[in-house]
Amino acid sequence: MVRRVSMTGAAAALLRRLVEQHGPVMFHQSGGCCDGSAPMCYPEGEFRVGDSDVLLGHVGDGTPFWMSADQYAYWRHTHLTVDVVEGRGSGFSLEAPEGVRFLIRSRLLTDEELALLEK
Repeated sequence: MVRRVSMTGAAAALLRRLVEQHGPVMFHQSGGCCDGSAPMCYPEGEFRVGDSDVLLGHVGDGTPFWMSADQYAYWRHTHLTVDVVEGRGSGFSLEAPEGVRFLIRSRLLTDEELALLEK
């Protein structure tokens, strides 16, 4: 199965802890155009997605990962991997008090992957 977004083991472990603390959560990537961009993690429903947002898929145990359409135009040819690193990110993202931040690592999708995703 081809996916546009996945997580590292460390990011998945942090996501599980955040879900235990806050209930269901979601990701939204609204800015950044390269590796190291930070997706934001919110309690589900506290960030309203709109018609201009694209659901890239689900990570962890079903957490939705959304991206603004403008960003999707840049990222549509890539596979994104959510990772976690030490250091403070945005104060609005749920992981900020943990002293870590989520970030994006990317690679180009292969022609075969793109063909499967476009079906």
